[in-house]
Amino acid sequence: MPKIPQMKKSILLLLLLPFVAFGQDEAKFGIKFSGYVKNDIFFDSRQSENLREGHFLLYPLNTSYDSDSADINAQPSFNMLSIQSRLRGEISAPDALGAKTSGVLEAEFFGTSNADINGFRLRHAFVKLNWKTTELIIGQTWHPMFVSACAPDVVSANTGSPFQPFSRNPQIRVTQKAGPLKIMAAVLSQRDFASTGPEGISSKYLRNSAIPDMQAQLYYAKSTTDLKNEIVAGIGGGYKIIKPRLVTDSSYKTNTKLGSLSAIAYFKIKCNNIQWKLEGVYGQNMYDMMMLGGYAVQYDTVAENLVKDDKQYTNLHVFSVWSDFGVAVKKFQFAIFGGYTRNMGSWHNVSNWTSASSFYARGSNIQSVCRVSPRVVYSTGKFRVALEGEYTAANYGADISSLAQLTNLKTVSNIRVLLGVFYYF
Repeated sequence: MPKIPQMKKSILLLLLLPFVAFGQDEAKFGIKFSGYVKNDIFFDSRQSENLREGHFLLYPLNTSYDSDSADINAQPSFNMLSIQSRLRGEISAPDALGAKTSGVLEAEFFGTSNADINGFRLRHAFVKLNWKTTELIIGQTWHPMFVSACAPDVVSANTGSPFQPFSRNPQIRVTQKAGPLKIMAAVLSQRDFASTGPEGISSKYLRNSAIPDMQAQLYYAKSTTDLKNEIVAGIGGGYKIIKPRLVTDSSYKTNTKLGSLSAIAYFKIKCNNIQWKLEGVYGQNMYDMMMLGGYAVQYDTVAENLVKDDKQYTNLHVFSVWSDFGVAVKKFQFAIFGGYTRNMGSWHNVSNWTSASSFYARGSNIQSVCRVSPRVVYSTGKFRVALEGEYTAANYGADISSLAQLTNLKTVSNIRVLLGVFYYF
């Protein structure tokens, strides 16, 4: 074979260099699939407020008596569902803008409504850019008030709702790191988890305010390399504005909006096989977070507002606290979850407060809800089976004040027994 002169070798190398570089970049692209198949088998002692044929349990329904004074809702139920089965794709790609890039695409068969049960719906879809001390996330993922590093490990699909804020939102999130200390700021819109209003549940109430939901957090996270010991602690807050109507019932354009505050504090400690999590939440208009509350029509005496039917609104305030404690013993985990949430009413008088039509809220007739939920989980390889009990009690108020505070309480409870069977891949 004839020898190629050195100069020709150099020219040939220069011509091939772009194709070699392109091939190397292509090798950096990829997607790794994971997920699980999950089957839930559950029994409830009472009818409940829930989503997806009982799969996402919130709290027991109030008493409802027939002509013979029999409680219609005192009826047990049983169901089996596989709709929480999940597929996740973790995407790798070449560096961009001096940052390491990655992405996530995740979906499940939960559907977007009861009519769409078994429907394949989007959970997460975001791109992440990581510089040395800065992280940027653009896309749909957990709302900052759902702290994935400090969330309940319950078996139930409700993940601790209505005590734990629960929502996934399209967002832009920036996190600045300083060792174990991190500062996060985010702006968000709404999608599957949205506010409610005069025209039902919709993301348009936030969209029409023309201002995104704004969130910020300061948190500390440190762990050993084997993840057997870990500490997570943080505080945060947020502010969102909704515009419930564009036009009044009297055909006047309205500019009335409602601003709402939220705050969160959380703590997690893991020491070998023992783990404890604790979280407290305060919020106004937390309907979109799968919690109690929302807002109501405010009592108003302004003549112009009354003539134009330009309704004003007032927040309903809620507080919640939950704790999750667990111990791992070989292939078993023994744990217990406890939660309490309270409807604290409004700071302003509600118009026509005895009428349900004045409220855009979840559980406006509930003063408080509590839950105790023990569980035992057995894991071996890719297989897991979990047995969980949930005792949930709701205090319904027969009487309500102008400040939406409930009295003359009656406790209604439900016991759920849930068997979850998982196979991971």
